[in-house]
Amino acid sequence: MQGGEPVSTMKVSESEGKLEGLATAVTPNNKNSSCGGGISSSSSSSSSRGGSAKGWQYSDHMENVYGYLMKYTNLVTGWQYRFFVLNNEAGLLEYFVNEQSRNQKPRGTLQLAGAVISPSDEDSHTFTVNAASGEQYKLRATDAKERQHWVSRLQICTQHHTEAIGKNNPPLKSRSFSLASSGNSPISQRRPSQNAISFFNVGHSKLQSVSKRTNLPPDHLVEVREEPEEINADDEIEDTCDNKEDDLGAVEEQRSVILHLLSQLKLGMDLTRVVLPTFILEKRSLLEMYADFMSHPDLFIAITNGATAEDRMIRFVEYYLTSFHEGRKGAIAKKPYNPIIGETFHCSWRMPKSEVASSVFSSSSTQGVTNHAPLSEESLNQVGADCYTVRFVAEQVSHHPPVSGFYAECTERKMCVNAHVWTKSKFLGMSIGVTMVGEGILSLLEHGEEYTFSLPCAYARSILTVPWVELGGKVSVNCAKTGYSASITFHTKPFYGGKLHRVTAEVKHNITNTVVCKVQGEWNSVLEFTYSNGETKYVDLTKLTVTKKRVRPLEKQDPFESRRLWKNVTDSLRESEIDKATEHKHTLEERQRTEERHRTETGTPWKTKYFTKEGDGWVYHKPLWKIIPTTQPAE
Repeated sequence: MQGGEPVSTMKVSESEGKLEGLATAVTPNNKNSSCGGGISSSSSSSSSRGGSAKGWQYSDHMENVYGYLMKYTNLVTGWQYRFFVLNNEAGLLEYFVNEQSRNQKPRGTLQLAGAVISPSDEDSHTFTVNAASGEQYKLRATDAKERQHWVSRLQICTQHHTEAIGKNNPPLKSRSFSLASSGNSPISQRRPSQNAISFFNVGHSKLQSVSKRTNLPPDHLVEVREEPEEINADDEIEDTCDNKEDDLGAVEEQRSVILHLLSQLKLGMDLTRVVLPTFILEKRSLLEMYADFMSHPDLFIAITNGATAEDRMIRFVEYYLTSFHEGRKGAIAKKPYNPIIGETFHCSWRMPKSEVASSVFSSSSTQGVTNHAPLSEESLNQVGADCYTVRFVAEQVSHHPPVSGFYAECTERKMCVNAHVWTKSKFLGMSIGVTMVGEGILSLLEHGEEYTFSLPCAYARSILTVPWVELGGKVSVNCAKTGYSASITFHTKPFYGGKLHRVTAEVKHNITNTVVCKVQGEWNSVLEFTYSNGETKYVDLTKLTVTKKRVRPLEKQDPFESRRLWKNVTDSLRESEIDKATEHKHTLEERQRTEERHRTETGTPWKTKYFTKEGDGWVYHKPLWKIIPTTQPAE
């Protein structure tokens, strides 16, 4: 910057409740400049074209505000002073090169209806204005007080114009949502062909009632709490369900509903009490989405084939990093159904033994699992004993807080994984952040090893335009017996520049503090593995074959299994009958609330079906380690 930085002083009059600004001053190096950092305000733009060094005061919160701010620009790759005008009447934030050019056409304009104003965590001067269009201004005030003044004025204007849109475009019954008094659940969003654990999922709570009620058949929620039944994998057939989510227009058409919802949210607000409109439901339960972790059963089974402890840890990291990309095939992320307490989901996968990587870990092993063609149902039935079977079961074990337990096993290879997940979500402006609370444990009984792992955070971005998801944060994998661990970092995209969906990882032998493998790349694209011996291997996730899960036909499922439980909602969404979908969904949730109240009044605890609480976690009732003795091989 040329010359000194402008200085602004302001104070709040306690007696009159008016914000008063003292005359703006500049440092001696810039005495004649009008580029002061002070904020001015007026009731009309025409009456405020004087120099920025004038004193000012106001009491009308909708008066216009103007002054100099620094704006980050890609063109110059840095910060530049620009003259900003907040036009409250029009709901616009405009900026000019300087105050003298204010009579000319603005260099830029942002519509504030539906915008989110966010103070930055990086310092006390910076803040962002995120418009509903997806455009964003990164701005910097002279000091913390000036930032707070701009942020508060912008937020008041934004709220006023967002609410005006909501009043002029009232939501239809079929678009109903509410800020309810109870309910918890995760959020799930994703970009096309990306899952990231399902991201646009906000709590099921009290929906606005609809005036007309359809006579709905009872779902007999109470009748399904019998003793656990063993699901016969032979009853399961390859899944043919194809619920594509390609209706991007839904968000465009219903934007006023989302704007109205956003106008009621505050930065950092816990979203577990927020219900989103029905039109963004995804047509499957969150429990089913957890099964996407096993979309590459060949990589899962191959972990135990590792010849050494080092090899097995590296194989686990490969499986882990490839488990996030598979998901919905639509053009927009939608929220799955929040599981009802006691809801379950069962499925399995069959994998020809010839398609699972051998005990030799090399670049050729990836080629073996990358290029194989999916086998037909007839072929799978013919191979019989030549296939491994991976079984999966998930159950919603708690409603407050919302906790899901899931378990997968391959009996032939004496391996299983047990996990529980509780998602906590927060509103971050034009993004939604979700923390995955819980952990998983992979048990390799042939080797007497347990791998404890955590899950990354996820962020739903651009929730008013084309929603997409990125993962973020550090996760760890540890095997206490072998002394090997892995540190994995999911990198969020920098404010400007940088790649999307980056991930890096290191596999380390803790005893010798030796890094034995490094990984870099994108968790939804190509991963590069570099080993301590200098060899390199590439895993192209876009070419990995996804093995279809096998599920029982609907008529063989019990009433509390996900697809049968949500059948009426799913059928209505397929037919674009949003009113009916909302009513069916409301009926399920209302029964859940009624039963919960009854249990509270009678002091009756909820009895889970497949999982039992152990400490802070939930464990499958018949895990392999309780059935098959653990061996202790000598290496």
